[in-house]
Amino acid sequence: MTVVSLKPVERSVEDGFLRKADPSVFRITLSDGSLFSFKAVYLSPEYPMDTVYIPERELSSLEAEALRFAAACYRAERAALRLTARAEQYSFGIARKLGSRGYAAPCVRAVVANLSSEGIVDDSRYAFRWIQSRLARPSGISPRTLAESLRRRGIPRDTVQEALSAALDGETEADLLRSYLEKNRRRPDPRFRAAGEGRLKQTLRYEGFSPDILDRFHEEGLL
Repeated sequence: MTVVSLKPVERSVEDGFLRKADPSVFRITLSDGSLFSFKAVYLSPEYPMDTVYIPERELSSLEAEALRFAAACYRAERAALRLTARAEQYSFGIARKLGSRGYAAPCVRAVVANLSSEGIVDDSRYAFRWIQSRLARPSGISPRTLAESLRRRGIPRDTVQEALSAALDGETEADLLRSYLEKNRRRPDPRFRAAGEGRLKQTLRYEGFSPDILDRFHEEGLL
């Protein structure tokens, strides 16, 4: 099986009328009639495109398989980009969605790694924006609740903590603590019943509120 042709794929530009070659995506035609679109980034380094996939060159079975893998990854990437166009995605979540759509695990790993390296999928950005959306309607949640929710989604612990630190500035955390205290004093958590000052602060520390905000609330007579 030989390569018949290899050329960049033409894509529409922003105005929707003109088309130009996309240097990152290629279309290759093989002598058996196969036609693939792929990205060079998904080819194995063992098979450089400019020396292996050139017209009239005979492909080995391994080279042909590497080409099919790159084409499968490109199809998975297009599906991933449709997901990112609808909403912010994170690595574990988008990998699970691609897997549920039937894309093979090796392709999914390659696509998620590539989109992460390009900043299209970013766990830190997702975590920060997710926390911000919950802070807009706190409903008595705590930093610990936020952190546990993100970790259940597959966000790494360190990434979660960094996002919480970035999102919870002084006044934002103060608003969150006021909401949390209001909810639990109206519908008491058992830990709040007859809790002394020390016990209450210990409970709030467990819920993830910082010592600085607890000291401030104590000095203002709010605890």
